[in-house]
Amino acid sequence: MQKTDIISLAKQTITQEAEAIAGMVSFINDDFKKTIDLIINCKGRLVISGIGKSAIIAQKIVATLNSTGTPSLFMHAADAIHGDMGMIQQDDVVMIISKSGDSPEIKVLVPIVKNFGNKIIAMVGQTQSYLAKQTDLILNTTVSKEACPNNLAPTSSTTAQMVMGDAIAICLMHAKGFSADEFARFHPGGTLGKKLYLKVSDLSLQNEKPHVDETSSLKDVIVEITKKRLGATAVLDKNEHIAGIITDGDLRRMLEKNILLQNITAKDIMAINPKTISQNDLAVDALDLMRKNNISQLLVVDNEKYEGIIHLHDLVREGII
Repeated sequence: MQKTDIISLAKQTITQEAEAIAGMVSFINDDFKKTIDLIINCKGRLVISGIGKSAIIAQKIVATLNSTGTPSLFMHAADAIHGDMGMIQQDDVVMIISKSGDSPEIKVLVPIVKNFGNKIIAMVGQTQSYLAKQTDLILNTTVSKEACPNNLAPTSSTTAQMVMGDAIAICLMHAKGFSADEFARFHPGGTLGKKLYLKVSDLSLQNEKPHVDETSSLKDVIVEITKKRLGATAVLDKNEHIAGIITDGDLRRMLEKNILLQNITAKDIMAINPKTISQNDLAVDALDLMRKNNISQLLVVDNEKYEGIIHLHDLVREGII
């Protein structure tokens, strides 16, 4: 294939799948609302099953729901009819995902679940299929054509299933008032978790706490900045409140001026009203403040008391950036 053919085919695939997803808007109906209500009021778990590619999509939806506050389990349709039905408890709701709704494993699974007395939700691409006719609620994921050039490989259909699962998850999050704090509890690891729970104090307490007095000499200022290795120092007044900040840049700009240095004090160099952040704020909020003001460090405070410095390098080291 020529380069132009590959690019054209890739764009065509994306366009076809996008059109398939856009068409799903008309499928969000009363059954969808009843599905959300059923899951919210479920005293057990949501057990999601499927076969083939639909089983893979089921696993992704289960992962999304578990991470957003809806207890869910994945049950492979083939394994279910060979012993895994024991996963289903009395108060569980079962969702079965299938493009055709007529797979042999699905036809065996459905009557068994019905015999257990559990409610069944069908996410199905054929509304006249066996699964659709035997279920309590239908989530329609019909697509007119797969993106596959032979109209065979599940492409648009699995994308439609994925999007329907995301729509369910988002509606459940909204209905439950699922907050960012709760999300953080389920995502304690990795960069995502750090953005949601890592506080400024978790980083600033690992740093030195550079500070000088307003009357400190230029030499003392340079030594303090150099020794504490944060590129800046706080300047404190006689009541130990923040009077200003001196950065490496402030020192360079001062040295560019044609002035006598022997009588220079910290008060002569410092920038007043420095940007500060509470030690209880999230580290990601510190990053936003640094970006907004084009600076690389913030003074950390607790009830207006100076507690240290958080530096851009701290955020880089923790993977926040």
